[in-house]
Amino acid sequence: MINFAFPSNYPITFGAITTRKASDGGTIGYSVECTHVGLGDQRKIESNDQFILARKCGALVQLWNRRWENRTLLTNAFSPDTATALAQTQLALCEKLLTHAASRDLSADWNSLKSKLPFRWQGNAIEGVHYEKETGEPETVDLTPALIAPSADSPKYVPSLGLLDHFAPSRKQAKLQAADALFKQAMDAYEEAQIRIEKANAAKAARFQEEKVAFESARREYNVRREEVDAKMDQIREAWLAMQPDAIVEHAELLLNSSRYPEWINQQFDLAYAPESKMLVVNYQLPKLGQIPTLERITYVKSRKEIVQKHLPAAKAHKLYDSICYQIALRTILELFRADEPDAISTIAFNGWIEATDKATGRTGPSCLLSVQAFKDEFLALDLTKVDPKTCFNALKGIAASSLSDLVAVRPVIQLDRHDRRFIESHDVAAELNEATNLAAMDWEDFEHLVRELFAKVFSGKGSEVRVTQASRDGGVDAVVLDPDPIKGGKIVIQAKRYTDTVGVSAVRDLYGTVINEGANRGILITTSNFGTDAYKFANGKPLTLMNGANLLSLLAEHGHKARIDLAEARRMG
Repeated sequence: MINFAFPSNYPITFGAITTRKASDGGTIGYSVECTHVGLGDQRKIESNDQFILARKCGALVQLWNRRWENRTLLTNAFSPDTATALAQTQLALCEKLLTHAASRDLSADWNSLKSKLPFRWQGNAIEGVHYEKETGEPETVDLTPALIAPSADSPKYVPSLGLLDHFAPSRKQAKLQAADALFKQAMDAYEEAQIRIEKANAAKAARFQEEKVAFESARREYNVRREEVDAKMDQIREAWLAMQPDAIVEHAELLLNSSRYPEWINQQFDLAYAPESKMLVVNYQLPKLGQIPTLERITYVKSRKEIVQKHLPAAKAHKLYDSICYQIALRTILELFRADEPDAISTIAFNGWIEATDKATGRTGPSCLLSVQAFKDEFLALDLTKVDPKTCFNALKGIAASSLSDLVAVRPVIQLDRHDRRFIESHDVAAELNEATNLAAMDWEDFEHLVRELFAKVFSGKGSEVRVTQASRDGGVDAVVLDPDPIKGGKIVIQAKRYTDTVGVSAVRDLYGTVINEGANRGILITTSNFGTDAYKFANGKPLTLMNGANLLSLLAEHGHKARIDLAEARRMG
C-alpha cells in the first residue's frame, strides 16, 4: 500500500490505485487519479511500478503547491500597485519560457529526480495530543493533573467548639464525629476521583504511546520505501543508459515533470517511444487561450471608488498565445534532447493538443493545434536564446495554422500509441528465405513477421517504424506502419493473408473497416494468392492497396530476397 500523505497547503484527493492487466492476467501497470480542486486540475498518473507511481504523485503535489502559492499571492495582493507588479511579472515570464530553459544546464540530474519529500505523518488527531507541525510526530499529551488530597487540618473538617461543648461532652463528641465523617466522605470522593484520573491518564498515555509507535513505524516504512524508490530510480537509470524503451519513457516523463512552468500551465502529456527508429513522440496538452495571463494593470479610480483591470488587447493576447504554444513545443524538445545522455533519441515528434469545439461539427474533443518533428543534431545546433519561436517552428517545417487561437486542427506529423498492447517483439525471417521457400506453405506467424520485415525496408526513411501485432490468425491488424512523412505518411495498417484460395471482396471490406476504426491513412492487404474481380472493384477509389502473390515476390526481389509461391503444393500440404 502506497502512502499518499504528501505535505500539501491545499486539500488534494487521490483515488484508488487501479491496475492494468495483460492478456494473461498479469499486472503490467498502475494508475491513480489525483485532483486539486483549488486549481481545477485533475491528472491520471501512471507507471509500471507502484513506488515510481508514488514518486510521480509526490512530484505532482510539489508542483501543485508552488502553483497554489503563486495564485494565492496574486489573489491576496493588498494594493493595486502590488497586483500590477505581479501581473507584469506574469506577462514577462510568458516571453521567457523558452530562453529560461535554453540558458540552463538541462543534463540529466538523477539525484534531483529522486524523492526529496520529507516524511510527514497524518496521525489520528487524538484529543489532547500535540503534534509537531512539520513531521506530524506526537510530542506531548495533556494529562489531568492529580487532585490535592483533603487535609484533616482544613477548617472545613475542624469543628468549631464553643463553651457549651466543653461542658457537654456528648455535644462535643457529636461535632467531632460529624467532622470526621465529612472528612472521610471527602477522602473517599478524592480517592475515587483520583483513581478515575489515574485510569484516564493511563489510557491517554497508552494511546499517546500507541500514536508514537505508529508514527515511528510509519516513518520507518516511509524511509524503507523511499530507499526502495531511490533504488528503483537507480535501476531505471541503468536501464535508461542501456536504452531500454520503458526506461527511456520513464526518464522523459520524470524530466518533463521536473520542468518548472508558471502555475497556469498544466503539464499534461503522453509519451511513446519507438526503439527501432529511436523516435520519441510527445502528445502535449497545450493551455487554452483563456488560461494565459492577460492582465496588464490594476488601478483604483477614486472618483468611482472602483478597482479597474486593464487587459491586453485581443490581438496582442492572440499573438502571445501563439508564442507561448510555440515556446512550449521548442522547450520540450530541447529539454528531452539535452538530457539524452545515452543518445537513445534521434527524433522527437511533438504534437500540441487542446480540447476544442470543432466549428464544422459542433462537437468538443481533442484537436491537434501544432505538430513538428525535430532531428537531434540539427535541433541542438540552434541557438534558442535568440530565435523567434514561431519563425523557428516554421523553419523546422512544423505544421500549424497561421493563428493558433483560431483553433484550426492539423494532422499530427506522427502518432504512436504506447498503450496499444497488440504490439509484440518482431523477429527476422527474410534471411532464411531461398528459392526453395514456398511462401504459401510457410508458418502463418512467420509470414506475418516476413511482411513486417519487408515493409520495414520499404518504409526505411527517417523516423518510420513497422510493428507487428499480437498473433491474429487473419483477424484484425497484422502490422502497423508509422511513417512520419507529413505529406504521404501517417498510420498504415497491413493485413497479411497466407491464402491458397482467391481472396474475395469480404476481406477487402474488412480491411476498409479496419482502416476507418484505426484512424489510419491507408490499408494494405497482402496475400500469397490472388484477388477476385469484386475485391478490386471495391478497393477502387479507396485508400487501399491490394498486393497479390506476384506483387509480393517482386517486392521481395527488389530487396534482395528470393522465394516462390506454389499454391497447389501448399494445398496438398494442408
